[in-house]
Amino acid sequence: MIDHVTIAVRDVERSKLFYEAAFAPLGYTVSFGEPQVFWAFDIGKGLFEICRPPSSDPLTSTHVAFRVESHRKVDDFHRAALAAGARDNGAPGPRPQYTENYYACFVLDPDGHNIEAVFDVWDD
Repeated sequence: MIDHVTIAVRDVERSKLFYEAAFAPLGYTVSFGEPQVFWAFDIGKGLFEICRPPSSDPLTSTHVAFRVESHRKVDDFHRAALAAGARDNGAPGPRPQYTENYYACFVLDPDGHNIEAVFDVWDD
C-alpha cells in the first residue's frame, strides 16, 4: 500500500493555498508541515505532500513511500534495495520528527527517485 506521495512545487505557499481549496470538497486538510519547505495533507489512510525541490538533483523530488507491516520489513526492504543497486538515502531507524512511532528507510532507485519503506502506528 502506498503511504504517501510527495511532489515538488515551484512555490510551496501558493501551492498550499491551491490544494487547500481544491481538496476542501473532498474533506482533505493540512496535517502538518513547515512554511516554505513542505506541507502534508491528510487524505484518509495516507498523505499527499508538496515540497520545494531539492537544489542538487530534481529527480529526487519524486518520493513514494510504501507502508509495510513491521520494522523487520523496513530493514528487509533496505537490504534488498541496496543489493539490487539502490543508493542509501537514510538507513532504517526511528524518525520521531515525523510521528512518535515512525520507523523508515530511504533509498534512491537507479534513476534517483527517493523510495521509502515505512512502518508507523496510526490511531484509527
